[in-house]
Amino acid sequence: MKALLSVSDKSGIVEFARDLSNLGYEILSTGGTYKLLTQNGIKALEVSEFTKSPEMFDGRVKTLHPKIHGGILFKRDDQNHAKDAQIHGIDSIDLVCVNLYPFKATIQKTNDFDEIIENIDIGGPTMVRSAAKNFASVAIITDPSDYDIVIEKIRSNSLDLDFRRNLMIKAYEHTASYDSMIANYMNERFNGGFGDNKFIYGKKVFDTRYGENPHQSGAVYEFDNFLSHNFHTLKGEASFNNMTDLNSAVAIASSFGDAPAVVICKHANPCGFAIKENVLESYKEALKCDPVSAFGGVVAINGTLSKELALEMKKIFTEVIIAANVEDGVLEIYEDKKRTKIFTQNSDFLIRPDDKYNFKAIDGGFVFQNIDKISDDEVTNAKLVSQKQANQSEFNDIKIAWKIAALTKSNCVVYVKNAVMLAIGMGMTSRVDAARAAVAKANDMNLDLNGSTLASEAFFPFRDSIDIAAKVGVKNIIQPGGSIRDDEVIEAANEHGMSMYFTGIRHFWH
Repeated sequence: MKALLSVSDKSGIVEFARDLSNLGYEILSTGGTYKLLTQNGIKALEVSEFTKSPEMFDGRVKTLHPKIHGGILFKRDDQNHAKDAQIHGIDSIDLVCVNLYPFKATIQKTNDFDEIIENIDIGGPTMVRSAAKNFASVAIITDPSDYDIVIEKIRSNSLDLDFRRNLMIKAYEHTASYDSMIANYMNERFNGGFGDNKFIYGKKVFDTRYGENPHQSGAVYEFDNFLSHNFHTLKGEASFNNMTDLNSAVAIASSFGDAPAVVICKHANPCGFAIKENVLESYKEALKCDPVSAFGGVVAINGTLSKELALEMKKIFTEVIIAANVEDGVLEIYEDKKRTKIFTQNSDFLIRPDDKYNFKAIDGGFVFQNIDKISDDEVTNAKLVSQKQANQSEFNDIKIAWKIAALTKSNCVVYVKNAVMLAIGMGMTSRVDAARAAVAKANDMNLDLNGSTLASEAFFPFRDSIDIAAKVGVKNIIQPGGSIRDDEVIEAANEHGMSMYFTGIRHFWH
Protein backbone atom coordinates (compact mmCIF):
# COMPACT_ATOMS: atom_id res chain seq x y z
CA MET A 1 0.00 0.00 0.00
CA LYS A 2 1.23 3.45 -0.90
CA ALA A 3 0.27 6.83 0.51
CA LEU A 4 1.22 10.09 -1.17
CA LEU A 5 1.63 13.01 1.25
CA SER A 6 2.19 16.55 -0.04
CA VAL A 7 0.79 19.33 2.12
CA SER A 8 1.18 23.06 2.58
CA ASP A 9 -0.53 23.01 5.98
CA LYS A 10 1.82 20.67 7.80
CA SER A 11 -0.02 20.57 11.12
CA GLY A 12 -0.30 16.98 12.28
CA ILE A 13 1.35 15.53 9.16
CA VAL A 14 4.32 13.98 11.00
CA GLU A 15 2.07 12.04 13.35
CA PHE A 16 -0.24 11.05 10.49
CA ALA A 17 2.67 9.79 8.39
CA ARG A 18 4.11 7.86 11.33
CA ASP A 19 0.79 6.13 11.95
CA LEU A 20 0.45 5.27 8.26
CA SER A 21 3.95 3.88 8.18
CA ASN A 22 3.27 1.76 11.25
CA LEU A 23 0.14 0.44 9.52
CA GLY A 24 2.24 -0.77 6.57
CA TYR A 25 1.96 2.12 4.12
CA GLU A 26 4.91 3.09 1.96
CA ILE A 27 5.15 6.88 2.10
CA LEU A 28 5.70 8.97 -1.03
CA SER A 29 6.25 12.67 -0.57
CA THR A 30 7.48 15.91 -2.10
CA GLY A 31 9.53 18.99 -1.25
CA GLY A 32 9.00 20.47 2.18
CA THR A 33 6.74 17.63 3.31
CA TYR A 34 9.39 15.04 2.41
CA LYS A 35 12.07 17.03 4.23
CA LEU A 36 9.94 17.36 7.36
CA LEU A 37 9.08 13.67 7.45
CA THR A 38 12.65 12.47 7.02
CA GLN A 39 13.87 14.95 9.62
CA ASN A 40 11.47 13.30 12.05
CA GLY A 41 12.74 9.81 11.32
CA ILE A 42 9.93 8.72 9.02
CA LYS A 43 10.97 6.62 6.07
CA ALA A 44 9.69 8.21 2.86
CA LEU A 45 10.44 8.05 -0.83
CA GLU A 46 10.65 11.32 -2.73
CA VAL A 47 8.29 11.49 -5.68
CA SER A 48 11.06 12.33 -8.14
CA GLU A 49 12.87 9.14 -7.08
CA PHE A 50 9.66 7.14 -7.40
CA THR A 51 8.90 8.46 -10.90
CA LYS A 52 12.58 8.56 -11.98
CA SER A 53 11.76 12.02 -13.28
CA PRO A 54 13.32 15.12 -11.70
CA GLU A 55 11.42 18.18 -10.59
CA MET A 56 11.39 20.75 -13.38
CA PHE A 57 10.91 24.47 -13.85
CA ASP A 58 11.60 25.49 -10.24
CA GLY A 59 9.17 22.88 -8.93
CA ARG A 60 6.30 23.75 -11.26
CA VAL A 61 6.36 20.15 -12.52
CA LYS A 62 6.97 17.35 -10.03
CA THR A 63 3.82 15.24 -9.52
CA LEU A 64 2.42 15.62 -13.04
CA HIS A 65 3.55 12.17 -14.12
CA PRO A 66 1.80 8.95 -15.28
CA LYS A 67 3.27 6.96 -12.39
CA ILE A 68 1.54 9.37 -10.00
CA HIS A 69 -1.76 9.96 -11.75
CA GLY A 70 -1.92 6.49 -13.25
CA GLY A 71 -1.35 5.02 -9.79
CA ILE A 72 -4.15 7.15 -8.41
CA LEU A 73 -6.66 6.89 -11.26
CA PHE A 74 -6.65 3.35 -12.62
CA LYS A 75 -9.70 1.28 -11.73
CA ARG A 76 -8.62 -1.62 -9.56
CA ASP A 77 -11.50 -3.85 -10.68
CA ASP A 78 -11.10 -3.16 -14.40
CA GLN A 79 -8.99 -5.81 -16.16
CA ASN A 80 -7.95 -3.47 -18.97
CA HIS A 81 -6.83 -0.84 -16.46
CA ALA A 82 -4.94 -3.44 -14.46
CA LYS A 83 -3.25 -4.66 -17.64
CA ASP A 84 -2.21 -1.12 -18.63
CA ALA A 85 -0.82 -0.53 -15.16
CA GLN A 86 1.26 -3.72 -15.38
CA ILE A 87 2.56 -2.93 -18.87
CA HIS A 88 3.63 0.58 -17.87
CA GLY A 89 5.00 -0.32 -14.47
CA ILE A 90 2.42 1.69 -12.54
CA ASP A 91 1.84 0.82 -8.89
CA SER A 92 -1.38 1.70 -7.13
CA ILE A 93 -1.44 4.70 -4.81
CA ASP A 94 -4.14 3.98 -2.26
CA LEU A 95 -4.20 7.13 -0.15
CA VAL A 96 -3.55 10.74 -1.13
CA CYS A 97 -3.14 13.48 1.46
CA VAL A 98 -2.88 16.93 -0.11
CA ASN A 99 -3.76 20.49 0.82
CA LEU A 100 -2.91 23.39 -1.39
CA TYR A 101 -0.45 26.26 -1.65
CA PRO A 102 -1.47 29.15 0.66
CA PHE A 103 -2.89 31.44 -2.01
CA LYS A 104 -5.00 33.35 0.47
CA ALA A 105 -2.09 33.97 2.82
CA THR A 106 0.00 35.12 -0.13
CA ILE A 107 -2.45 37.76 -1.36
CA GLN A 108 -2.83 39.02 2.21
CA LYS A 109 0.90 39.64 2.59
CA THR A 110 1.98 40.82 -0.84
CA ASN A 111 0.82 42.59 -3.97
CA ASP A 112 3.73 41.21 -6.02
CA PHE A 113 1.95 39.54 -8.92
CA ASP A 114 4.86 37.27 -9.80
CA GLU A 115 4.92 35.90 -6.26
CA ILE A 116 1.15 35.50 -6.30
CA ILE A 117 1.28 33.56 -9.57
CA GLU A 118 3.91 31.19 -8.15
CA ASN A 119 1.56 30.45 -5.25
CA ILE A 120 -1.13 29.08 -7.51
CA ASP A 121 -1.04 25.33 -6.99
CA ILE A 122 -1.23 23.12 -10.08
CA GLY A 123 -0.05 19.65 -9.09
CA GLY A 124 -1.95 19.68 -5.80
CA PRO A 125 -5.45 20.28 -7.20
CA THR A 126 -4.74 17.79 -9.98
CA MET A 127 -3.86 15.06 -7.47
CA VAL A 128 -6.86 15.93 -5.32
CA ARG A 129 -9.24 15.73 -8.28
CA SER A 130 -7.70 12.49 -9.50
CA ALA A 131 -7.99 10.82 -6.10
CA ALA A 132 -11.51 12.16 -5.59
CA LYS A 133 -12.60 10.84 -8.97
CA ASN A 134 -11.33 7.38 -8.02
CA PHE A 135 -12.67 7.50 -4.46
CA ALA A 136 -13.98 3.94 -4.87
CA SER A 137 -10.36 2.80 -4.52
CA VAL A 138 -8.47 5.79 -3.12
CA ALA A 139 -8.87 7.73 0.11
CA ILE A 140 -8.36 11.46 -0.44
CA ILE A 141 -7.61 13.57 2.65
CA THR A 142 -7.51 17.37 2.39
CA ASP A 143 -8.37 18.37 5.96
CA PRO A 144 -5.87 17.83 8.82
CA SER A 145 -8.77 17.43 11.23
CA ASP A 146 -9.57 14.14 9.48
CA TYR A 147 -6.18 12.51 10.16
CA ASP A 148 -7.17 10.80 13.41
CA ILE A 149 -10.43 9.35 12.11
CA VAL A 150 -8.73 8.10 8.93
CA ILE A 151 -6.14 6.25 11.02
CA GLU A 152 -8.90 4.83 13.22
CA LYS A 153 -10.81 3.66 10.13
CA ILE A 154 -7.71 1.97 8.67
CA ARG A 155 -6.95 0.24 11.97
CA SER A 156 -10.50 -1.08 12.26
CA ASN A 157 -10.65 -2.02 8.58
CA SER A 158 -13.63 0.30 8.11
CA LEU A 159 -12.32 2.74 5.50
CA ASP A 160 -15.46 1.90 3.56
CA LEU A 161 -17.07 3.38 0.47
CA ASP A 162 -19.40 5.70 2.38
CA PHE A 163 -16.52 7.20 4.33
CA ARG A 164 -14.39 7.61 1.20
CA ARG A 165 -17.38 9.26 -0.51
CA ASN A 166 -17.52 11.84 2.26
CA LEU A 167 -13.79 12.47 1.86
CA MET A 168 -14.36 12.86 -1.89
CA ILE A 169 -16.99 15.55 -1.33
CA LYS A 170 -14.67 17.46 1.01
CA ALA A 171 -11.91 17.19 -1.58
CA TYR A 172 -14.01 18.76 -4.34
CA GLU A 173 -15.15 21.45 -1.91
CA HIS A 174 -11.48 22.13 -1.19
CA THR A 175 -10.49 22.56 -4.84
CA ALA A 176 -13.69 24.44 -5.71
CA SER A 177 -13.15 27.02 -2.97
CA TYR A 178 -9.49 27.31 -3.96
CA ASP A 179 -10.26 27.97 -7.63
CA SER A 180 -13.06 30.35 -6.64
CA MET A 181 -10.66 32.32 -4.47
CA ILE A 182 -8.21 32.67 -7.35
CA ALA A 183 -10.88 33.66 -9.89
CA ASN A 184 -12.37 36.23 -7.50
CA TYR A 185 -8.93 37.66 -6.77
CA MET A 186 -8.11 38.01 -10.46
CA ASN A 187 -11.42 39.75 -11.11
CA GLU A 188 -10.80 42.00 -8.11
CA ARG A 189 -7.37 42.92 -9.41
CA PHE A 190 -8.21 43.37 -13.07
CA ASN A 191 -11.99 43.84 -13.36
CA GLY A 192 -12.92 45.92 -10.34
CA GLY A 193 -14.41 42.91 -8.56
CA PHE A 194 -17.21 42.43 -11.09
CA GLY A 195 -16.09 39.78 -13.55
CA ASP A 196 -18.26 37.69 -15.85
CA ASN A 197 -18.60 35.14 -13.06
CA LYS A 198 -18.78 35.61 -9.30
CA PHE A 199 -18.14 32.80 -6.85
CA ILE A 200 -19.55 32.87 -3.34
CA TYR A 201 -18.27 30.14 -1.06
CA GLY A 202 -18.43 29.62 2.66
CA LYS A 203 -17.64 27.02 5.27
CA LYS A 204 -20.46 25.59 7.35
CA VAL A 205 -20.32 26.66 10.98
CA PHE A 206 -23.45 24.89 12.17
CA ASP A 207 -26.91 23.77 11.13
CA THR A 208 -29.81 25.82 12.41
CA ARG A 209 -32.80 24.07 13.89
CA TYR A 210 -34.71 25.10 10.77
CA GLY A 211 -34.86 28.07 8.41
CA GLU A 212 -37.05 31.14 8.77
CA ASN A 213 -39.98 28.75 9.22
CA PRO A 214 -40.18 25.16 10.54
CA HIS A 215 -40.74 23.65 7.08
CA GLN A 216 -37.43 25.11 5.82
CA SER A 217 -33.93 23.74 6.41
CA GLY A 218 -31.10 26.12 7.29
CA ALA A 219 -27.44 26.44 8.17
CA VAL A 220 -24.86 29.13 8.93
CA TYR A 221 -21.81 29.47 6.67
CA GLU A 222 -18.86 31.78 7.14
CA PHE A 223 -16.23 33.63 5.15
CA ASP A 224 -12.64 33.71 6.40
CA ASN A 225 -13.35 31.92 9.73
CA PHE A 226 -14.86 35.09 11.24
CA LEU A 227 -17.69 33.32 13.04
CA SER A 228 -15.52 30.42 14.17
CA HIS A 229 -13.18 32.90 15.85
CA ASN A 230 -15.68 35.52 17.02
CA PHE A 231 -19.00 33.85 17.73
CA HIS A 232 -19.14 31.69 20.84
CA THR A 233 -22.20 30.01 22.25
CA LEU A 234 -22.57 30.18 26.03
CA LYS A 235 -26.21 29.20 26.30
CA GLY A 236 -28.81 27.95 23.84
CA GLU A 237 -28.78 27.30 20.13
CA ALA A 238 -28.79 30.07 17.53
CA SER A 239 -31.59 29.79 14.99
CA PHE A 240 -31.68 31.08 11.42
CA ASN A 241 -33.74 34.10 12.49
CA ASN A 242 -31.53 34.68 15.54
CA MET A 243 -28.51 35.02 13.27
CA THR A 244 -30.11 37.60 10.99
CA ASP A 245 -31.33 39.57 14.02
CA LEU A 246 -27.89 39.37 15.63
CA ASN A 247 -26.32 40.60 12.42
CA SER A 248 -28.41 43.78 12.50
CA ALA A 249 -27.94 44.38 16.22
CA VAL A 250 -24.17 43.93 16.14
CA ALA A 251 -23.86 46.13 13.04
CA ILE A 252 -25.36 49.06 14.95
CA ALA A 253 -23.77 48.45 18.36
CA SER A 254 -20.29 47.99 16.92
CA SER A 255 -20.52 51.23 14.90
CA PHE A 256 -19.68 53.36 17.92
CA GLY A 257 -16.14 52.17 18.69
CA ASP A 258 -15.57 51.74 22.42
CA ALA A 259 -18.74 53.60 23.48
CA PRO A 260 -21.00 51.59 25.84
CA ALA A 261 -23.74 51.23 23.24
CA VAL A 262 -26.69 48.90 23.72
CA VAL A 263 -29.05 47.97 20.88
CA ILE A 264 -32.36 46.15 21.14
CA CYS A 265 -33.64 44.62 17.90
CA LYS A 266 -36.78 42.79 16.84
CA HIS A 267 -37.08 41.15 13.43
CA ALA A 268 -33.75 42.73 12.41
CA ASN A 269 -35.00 46.25 13.18
CA PRO A 270 -33.79 48.39 16.09
CA CYS A 271 -36.46 49.15 18.70
CA GLY A 272 -34.10 50.56 21.32
CA PHE A 273 -30.69 52.23 21.44
CA ALA A 274 -28.69 54.27 23.90
CA ILE A 275 -25.17 55.32 24.83
CA LYS A 276 -24.84 56.35 28.48
CA GLU A 277 -22.09 56.19 31.12
CA ASN A 278 -22.06 52.39 31.13
CA VAL A 279 -23.90 49.52 29.46
CA LEU A 280 -26.27 49.09 32.41
CA GLU A 281 -27.54 52.65 32.09
CA SER A 282 -27.53 52.35 28.29
CA TYR A 283 -29.77 49.29 28.49
CA LYS A 284 -32.23 50.99 30.85
CA GLU A 285 -32.53 53.96 28.51
CA ALA A 286 -32.70 51.84 25.35
CA LEU A 287 -35.58 49.81 26.77
CA LYS A 288 -37.74 52.93 27.16
CA CYS A 289 -38.06 53.41 23.40
CA ASP A 290 -40.29 50.38 22.86
CA PRO A 291 -40.49 47.85 25.74
CA VAL A 292 -43.38 46.09 24.02
CA SER A 293 -41.28 45.20 20.95
CA ALA A 294 -38.26 44.49 23.14
CA PHE A 295 -40.10 41.54 24.68
CA GLY A 296 -38.59 38.43 23.07
CA GLY A 297 -36.05 40.54 21.22
CA VAL A 298 -32.31 40.57 20.64
CA VAL A 299 -29.92 42.70 22.69
CA ALA A 300 -26.37 43.57 21.56
CA ILE A 301 -24.04 44.94 24.24
CA ASN A 302 -20.88 46.75 23.18
CA GLY A 303 -19.06 45.77 26.34
CA THR A 304 -19.45 43.38 29.26
CA LEU A 305 -22.62 41.55 30.22
CA SER A 306 -22.18 41.84 33.98
CA LYS A 307 -24.19 40.11 36.68
CA GLU A 308 -25.75 43.46 37.56
CA LEU A 309 -26.84 44.01 33.96
CA ALA A 310 -28.06 40.42 33.67
CA LEU A 311 -30.31 40.87 36.71
CA GLU A 312 -31.76 44.03 35.16
CA MET A 313 -32.31 42.41 31.75
CA LYS A 314 -33.92 39.38 33.35
CA LYS A 315 -36.93 41.50 34.32
CA ILE A 316 -38.37 40.96 30.84
CA PHE A 317 -38.00 38.03 28.45
CA THR A 318 -35.09 38.50 26.06
CA GLU A 319 -34.63 35.71 23.54
CA VAL A 320 -31.05 36.45 22.47
CA ILE A 321 -28.18 38.35 24.08
CA ILE A 322 -24.81 38.98 22.48
CA ALA A 323 -22.08 40.81 24.34
CA ALA A 324 -18.45 41.54 23.63
CA ASN A 325 -17.68 39.55 26.78
CA VAL A 326 -19.59 37.98 29.66
CA GLU A 327 -18.80 38.13 33.37
CA ASP A 328 -18.47 34.95 35.43
CA GLY A 329 -21.71 34.09 37.17
CA VAL A 330 -24.05 35.42 34.45
CA LEU A 331 -24.99 31.97 33.17
CA GLU A 332 -26.04 30.92 36.66
CA ILE A 333 -28.38 33.92 36.80
CA TYR A 334 -30.04 32.74 33.59
CA GLU A 335 -30.23 29.05 34.51
CA ASP A 336 -33.99 29.26 35.03
CA LYS A 337 -34.54 31.11 31.74
CA LYS A 338 -34.50 28.13 29.40
CA ARG A 339 -35.47 30.10 26.29
CA THR A 340 -32.84 32.83 26.62
CA LYS A 341 -29.75 32.35 24.44
CA ILE A 342 -26.41 33.99 25.23
CA PHE A 343 -23.48 34.49 22.86
CA THR A 344 -20.20 36.36 23.07
CA GLN A 345 -17.30 37.44 20.87
CA ASN A 346 -14.73 37.14 23.67
CA SER A 347 -13.46 40.63 22.89
CA ASP A 348 -13.38 44.02 24.57
CA PHE A 349 -15.96 45.47 22.19
CA LEU A 350 -18.21 44.09 19.47
CA ILE A 351 -16.60 43.75 16.06
CA ARG A 352 -17.66 43.05 12.49
CA PRO A 353 -15.69 41.44 9.66
CA ASP A 354 -14.15 43.75 7.10
CA ASP A 355 -16.25 42.40 4.23
CA LYS A 356 -15.83 44.23 0.93
CA TYR A 357 -19.00 43.01 -0.79
CA ASN A 358 -22.46 41.71 0.00
CA PHE A 359 -25.25 40.13 -1.98
CA LYS A 360 -28.95 39.33 -1.90
CA ALA A 361 -30.73 36.36 -3.39
CA ILE A 362 -33.34 36.99 -6.06
CA ASP A 363 -35.32 34.42 -8.00
CA GLY A 364 -32.93 32.85 -10.46
CA GLY A 365 -29.75 34.40 -9.08
CA PHE A 366 -28.42 37.15 -6.87
CA VAL A 367 -27.44 40.81 -6.96
CA PHE A 368 -23.94 41.67 -5.82
CA GLN A 369 -22.44 44.97 -4.71
CA ASN A 370 -19.71 46.77 -2.79
CA ILE A 371 -20.68 46.76 0.86
CA ASP A 372 -22.22 49.97 2.21
CA LYS A 373 -20.01 51.48 4.89
CA ILE A 374 -20.92 54.44 7.05
CA SER A 375 -18.07 56.82 7.80
CA ASP A 376 -17.87 59.33 10.65
CA ASP A 377 -16.74 61.82 8.01
CA GLU A 378 -20.22 61.80 6.51
CA VAL A 379 -21.50 63.78 9.49
CA THR A 380 -18.28 65.71 10.11
CA ASN A 381 -18.31 66.94 6.52
CA ALA A 382 -22.08 67.36 6.24
CA LYS A 383 -23.20 70.66 4.73
CA LEU A 384 -25.24 73.05 6.85
CA VAL A 385 -28.13 74.17 4.60
CA SER A 386 -30.31 75.94 7.18
CA GLN A 387 -29.98 79.22 9.02
CA LYS A 388 -29.75 77.56 12.44
CA GLN A 389 -26.64 75.57 13.40
CA ALA A 390 -26.57 72.64 15.86
CA ASN A 391 -24.51 72.95 19.03
CA GLN A 392 -21.91 70.37 20.09
CA SER A 393 -24.30 68.31 22.21
CA GLU A 394 -26.87 68.26 19.44
CA PHE A 395 -24.19 67.27 16.94
CA ASN A 396 -23.47 64.13 18.96
CA ASP A 397 -27.13 63.16 18.62
CA ILE A 398 -26.90 63.89 14.90
CA LYS A 399 -24.02 61.40 14.57
CA ILE A 400 -25.91 58.70 16.46
CA ALA A 401 -29.18 59.21 14.60
CA TRP A 402 -27.40 59.13 11.24
CA LYS A 403 -25.68 55.80 11.91
CA ILE A 404 -28.84 54.14 13.18
CA ALA A 405 -30.80 55.37 10.17
CA ALA A 406 -28.12 54.16 7.76
CA LEU A 407 -28.27 50.65 9.29
CA THR A 408 -32.08 50.35 9.39
CA LYS A 409 -34.46 49.11 6.69
CA SER A 410 -35.70 51.81 4.30
CA ASN A 411 -37.76 53.91 4.35
CA CYS A 412 -36.79 54.95 7.85
CA VAL A 413 -36.53 57.92 10.18
CA VAL A 414 -34.86 58.00 13.60
CA TYR A 415 -35.41 60.39 16.51
CA VAL A 416 -32.54 60.71 19.03
CA LYS A 417 -32.13 62.92 22.10
CA ASN A 418 -29.29 62.89 24.63
CA ALA A 419 -27.72 59.82 22.95
CA VAL A 420 -30.93 57.79 23.29
CA MET A 421 -33.16 56.66 20.45
CA LEU A 422 -36.68 57.77 21.37
CA ALA A 423 -38.58 56.76 18.25
CA ILE A 424 -38.08 55.02 14.94
CA GLY A 425 -40.15 54.30 11.86
CA MET A 426 -38.69 51.72 9.51
CA GLY A 427 -39.46 49.64 6.44
CA MET A 428 -42.26 51.95 5.34
CA THR A 429 -43.45 52.53 1.79
CA SER A 430 -43.26 56.29 2.28
CA ARG A 431 -41.04 58.49 4.39
CA VAL A 432 -43.91 60.50 5.80
CA ASP A 433 -45.53 57.26 7.02
CA ALA A 434 -42.27 56.41 8.77
CA ALA A 435 -42.29 59.83 10.43
CA ARG A 436 -45.91 59.43 11.53
CA ALA A 437 -45.38 55.88 12.82
CA ALA A 438 -42.38 56.93 14.88
CA VAL A 439 -44.20 59.85 16.46
CA ALA A 440 -47.26 57.70 17.20
CA LYS A 441 -45.10 55.10 18.93
CA ALA A 442 -43.34 57.77 20.98
CA ASN A 443 -46.71 59.14 22.06
CA ASP A 444 -47.81 55.65 23.09
CA MET A 445 -44.71 55.37 25.25
CA ASN A 446 -45.13 58.89 26.68
CA LEU A 447 -41.73 59.89 25.30
CA ASP A 448 -41.03 63.59 24.79
CA LEU A 449 -39.45 64.28 21.39
CA ASN A 450 -38.99 67.97 22.09
CA GLY A 451 -35.37 68.94 21.41
CA SER A 452 -34.60 65.74 19.53
CA THR A 453 -32.69 65.13 16.31
CA LEU A 454 -34.29 63.51 13.26
CA ALA A 455 -32.29 61.45 10.75
CA SER A 456 -33.41 60.00 7.45
CA GLU A 457 -31.25 57.59 5.43
CA ALA A 458 -32.50 59.11 2.14
CA PHE A 459 -33.79 62.52 1.13
CA PHE A 460 -37.15 63.93 2.18
CA PRO A 461 -39.13 64.26 -1.06
CA PHE A 462 -41.61 66.73 0.47
CA ARG A 463 -41.75 69.06 3.45
CA ASP A 464 -44.53 67.03 5.14
CA SER A 465 -42.12 65.00 7.30
CA ILE A 466 -40.45 68.24 8.43
CA ASP A 467 -43.77 69.69 9.47
CA ILE A 468 -44.56 66.53 11.48
CA ALA A 469 -41.15 66.78 13.16
CA ALA A 470 -41.73 70.42 14.03
CA LYS A 471 -45.01 69.63 15.82
CA VAL A 472 -43.15 67.36 18.29
CA GLY A 473 -40.28 69.79 18.82
CA VAL A 474 -37.48 68.36 16.68
CA LYS A 475 -34.56 70.81 16.61
CA ASN A 476 -32.08 69.23 14.17
CA ILE A 477 -32.36 67.17 11.01
CA ILE A 478 -29.77 65.24 9.01
CA GLN A 479 -30.44 63.71 5.62
CA PRO A 480 -28.60 63.12 2.33
CA GLY A 481 -30.41 65.83 0.34
CA GLY A 482 -30.83 65.51 -3.41
CA SER A 483 -34.57 65.94 -3.84
CA ILE A 484 -35.92 68.20 -6.56
CA ARG A 485 -37.80 69.88 -3.69
CA ASP A 486 -34.76 70.40 -1.44
CA ASP A 487 -35.46 74.15 -1.43
CA GLU A 488 -38.96 73.57 -0.03
CA VAL A 489 -37.62 71.18 2.62
CA ILE A 490 -34.89 73.63 3.67
CA GLU A 491 -37.46 76.44 3.76
CA ALA A 492 -39.60 74.33 6.11
CA ALA A 493 -36.63 73.78 8.42
CA ASN A 494 -35.94 77.52 8.53
CA GLU A 495 -39.61 78.30 9.19
CA HIS A 496 -39.54 76.00 12.20
CA GLY A 497 -36.14 77.17 13.47
CA MET A 498 -34.43 73.82 12.89
CA SER A 499 -30.89 73.08 11.81
CA MET A 500 -30.61 70.89 8.73
CA TYR A 501 -27.54 69.11 7.37
CA PHE A 502 -27.03 67.35 4.04
CA THR A 503 -24.50 64.50 3.88
CA GLY A 504 -24.78 63.96 0.13
CA ILE A 505 -24.69 60.19 0.74
CA ARG A 506 -27.74 57.94 0.68
CA HIS A 507 -27.93 54.67 2.66
CA PHE A 508 -30.84 52.65 1.32
CA TRP A 509 -31.16 49.20 2.87
CA HIS A 510 -33.78 47.01 1.22
